[in-house]
Amino acid sequence: MIEAVIFDMDGILIDSEPIWHAAEMAIFPEVGIHVTKEDCLGTQGLRVDEVVDYWYRRHPWPTPSKTVIADRIVETVIAGVKTHGKPIEGINPAIDFFRTLNLKIALASSSAYALIDTVIDRFDLRSAFEIVYSAQEEPLGKPHPGVYLTTARRLGVAPDRCLAIEDSINGVIAAKAARMQCIAIPEATARFDRRYGVADSIADSLSQIGPAIWTALPANITGKIRS
Repeated sequence: MIEAVIFDMDGILIDSEPIWHAAEMAIFPEVGIHVTKEDCLGTQGLRVDEVVDYWYRRHPWPTPSKTVIADRIVETVIAGVKTHGKPIEGINPAIDFFRTLNLKIALASSSAYALIDTVIDRFDLRSAFEIVYSAQEEPLGKPHPGVYLTTARRLGVAPDRCLAIEDSINGVIAAKAARMQCIAIPEATARFDRRYGVADSIADSLSQIGPAIWTALPANITGKIRS
């Protein structure tokens, strides 16, 4: 049975993906790369250093360094969150629901701690999570399962007894690679992407988190985790 739930952050706790997209579309042209929203969707869920590396490998630039570009993107996103970041509707009821089930609750994000801290402090969510962990501590970010495996280990819960709440394809792949159950909540424009079929459940919004979706998870139907 499921003993812990692990939330992603961007697109789950906060509607930050438009902020990320705007930051990438503002910063990358400085090195001669013009990305579209569709381009941003393709790298959604990756760590920012991996996004920068993705574009550098395709269109290398001389200066500034990849690290400088990554830092500038993060700084722009943080400024956007502070200015107009809003929590996703339904986050507090979802957390409260999982608390009634006596589950351990954690946050595992591809974002850097500087952004994670900005978000959870802005929305007063720090006390909601037993563990807050960033993939910046991992050798690889999502879709590699490392961030989820480490979070589960720090919670003291076996990965196959964890439920991940994700919005991106890369995040869903990471959760399933860690052998976790996964509820996917894609943004509207990506909802019909067939790749989300690997998730155990697909919801339209966090407001759907409740008894119906919980009892329909494979682990709660069979008592076993689907591998």
